[in-house]
Amino acid sequence: MAPGITVLDFIRYNQRLTGTKIGCREGDCGACTVLVGSYADNKLNYQSATSCLMPLGNVAGKHIVTVEGLNTPGLNPVQQAMIDQGATQCGFCTPGFVMSLAGFCLQDKSANIISAIDGNICRCTGYKSIERAAYSISEMMKKRNSGDVIGYAIQEKIVPEYFSGISERLALLKSESAESKKNADTKIGIPVGGGTDLYVQKHEVMVGAQAEYLFDNPALKGIRQVGDTCIIGSSSTVTDLLESKLMRNIFPHLNKHIKLVSSTPIRNMATLGGNLVNASPIGDLTIFFLALDSTITLSGNAGKRDVSLKDFYKGYKSLDKKADEVLEKISFPIPGDHTFFNFEKVSKRTNLDIASVNSAMKITVIDNTISEAIISAGGVGPVPMVLTKASAFLIDKVLNETNVLQACLIADEEITPISDARGADLYKRLLLKQLIKAHFITLFDTIIPQNLMAVNE
Repeated sequence: MAPGITVLDFIRYNQRLTGTKIGCREGDCGACTVLVGSYADNKLNYQSATSCLMPLGNVAGKHIVTVEGLNTPGLNPVQQAMIDQGATQCGFCTPGFVMSLAGFCLQDKSANIISAIDGNICRCTGYKSIERAAYSISEMMKKRNSGDVIGYAIQEKIVPEYFSGISERLALLKSESAESKKNADTKIGIPVGGGTDLYVQKHEVMVGAQAEYLFDNPALKGIRQVGDTCIIGSSSTVTDLLESKLMRNIFPHLNKHIKLVSSTPIRNMATLGGNLVNASPIGDLTIFFLALDSTITLSGNAGKRDVSLKDFYKGYKSLDKKADEVLEKISFPIPGDHTFFNFEKVSKRTNLDIASVNSAMKITVIDNTISEAIISAGGVGPVPMVLTKASAFLIDKVLNETNVLQACLIADEEITPISDARGADLYKRLLLKQLIKAHFITLFDTIIPQNLMAVNE
């Protein structure tokens, strides 16, 4: 079986499991949602994922659960809640909602159950009935004591009995896979991370392409601190960032920032390295890490080399990267006590959408004077960019309304937005200035007033 085909196509056309539906094929609708079980550190963990963007090569050694895999002699509590609350109409989206809600029940951490279904779209019910079903499941899960998550789900018939043996089966698969890799010939092809954008753009190409699947490469995983630097493996997912204690300590409002980045199933799949190498002018994580003065490490036949992220983008979809090089890690200096960070984004939909314009800012303020500032912006030029002139202007300036407005004017001179489906060029110029103001209002609300947003320069 070609590792480049999607899990969705394998499920439906090879396994004939048609409960998993074909919807948008772009990771937006959630009709194809499955659960992916991974065994690591002597622990079994399940996450929701959109199978339409997941290459088969990324699920080796994992437990893929479709809606058929939840079958019990009768309806399970999730399915029953959907019926009880009238939460299904045409039924096309229902399997995806059931999978996402079941995934919530298999998590051993506290979470908002509505967030668990943020990647699922229904065009019939108006959502309120689905929300009621979700809340009833959430109430049931509050009775669970911490401990054996899988055991409780089996006990409550949320999942079938066979789940009790999955840990042992995956542990065996992992050891067999490690042994086979020792004897395998290394063939370098197209580097594939989570596939969440690559399979939208090049689905047909990837089906038969020679690829190097990096998603589960342990050498490219992990988030750690070395001295005053944070180092992130390129295959770390957006969810990994969100769940990292180190990242949450560095960025107190990380949950708010990450909520602007796609949906839960996509965040479970999308990798940081993939977002950066994709080179989209509006890549959310690219803009996030540009403002942090990040450095990337590339590894290839000639060895390793470091490149400042701001110098990585040479032109539209053009990178300072050789064909044989793989992005290995991203590092950035951890902000000090007087340094603040914010990320903003505007899109046609508030959440789960591609940005019209996005921006991030890191700023150091001591005694009301700005000693360092880096503002990044996306959607306002052919590459994701650092606003070098606006950032430089702010250094050694007093933190006040006048200087913020002047920085906005300078930023407007640095950018070259184009009119496209996400907005006219003048609209994007306005958005960027508003986002820069939003950074200052959010971070320094006692100094910069909210009504600054209404000031027209």
